[in-house]
Amino acid sequence: MTLVIPRKLIVLGDSGVVGWGDPEEGGWCERLRRHWMGLPEGPVLYPLGVRGDGLERVAARLPAEVGCRGELRRQRPQGILLAVGLNDCARVGRADGRPQLDPDGFLFGLQQLLQQARALAPVLVLGLTPVDEAVMPYAELLWYQLDQVRRYEALLEEACLEADVPFLPLLESLLSDPAWLQWLCPDGIHLNSEGHRQVYERVRHWPALLQWADLQPLQAGSVSR
Repeated sequence: MTLVIPRKLIVLGDSGVVGWGDPEEGGWCERLRRHWMGLPEGPVLYPLGVRGDGLERVAARLPAEVGCRGELRRQRPQGILLAVGLNDCARVGRADGRPQLDPDGFLFGLQQLLQQARALAPVLVLGLTPVDEAVMPYAELLWYQLDQVRRYEALLEEACLEADVPFLPLLESLLSDPAWLQWLCPDGIHLNSEGHRQVYERVRHWPALLQWADLQPLQAGSVSR
């Protein structure tokens, strides 16, 4: 009997990957992990989010996180999904303060991270989610603003196009629904259970991810709203 070794996907990111705000199902990433676990030869997913992480911290974690999750000797994970950037765009101290990581530094660091990650495994990148400016600042310190989120998601897309890495934009798709504010926690930045479900539906139907997972015949269909 031939041993079937499932492919493995490392998901690196922040509280969105952790699933913070979704006490029902544990977040979009946990929902995807459970969904794949129920499929014949579905990939193994490792959600490796850390609350508050930005680009620099994710980059610092990358080699160790990927290197220790091969499961079998001399194996490495077959894919890396990056979900980062929301914390980097937050302004510190006041609404016109400096971002936690300025746009030029973010783009340069992202370009370096994509180069480093691609040397380890195929890479995919996820876009950013909306914020509610009316309840800022977060933790009496950080100002999250939609124009900043939009700007940093554009930088994510720019770097991915340059590196020929699949990118799934989220912001405008979520904002296009009149109910989007109802998908956020009272803190204005974390998705609630419905928000995580919305992201999950988009991610699990993402053609680039389905192609990587070799699941196209099993998951044909449109995104449910």
